[in-house]
Amino acid sequence: MTHSHIWAAIDQIAVQMGLSCSGLAKACGLDPTAFNKSKRVSKYGKPHWPSGNTLSKVAAFAKLSPEEFGRFVH
Repeated sequence: MTHSHIWAAIDQIAVQMGLSCSGLAKACGLDPTAFNKSKRVSKYGKPHWPSGNTLSKVAAFAKLSPEEFGRFVH
């Protein structure tokens, strides 16, 4: 599991739900900019990983079990 795999899974879930990344973030109760591509890497080039809590919110909104969410991460 890599940084890019996690973010790709979030992007894929957003598309599957018919939402933009911003729309998915809002639907999960997060700041609309939380999933912006510009926030995925710091200005110093360090990867910004979504928190476990954030991933849990995405999975809950999409009605995915942890195993189902894991299938999106490849």
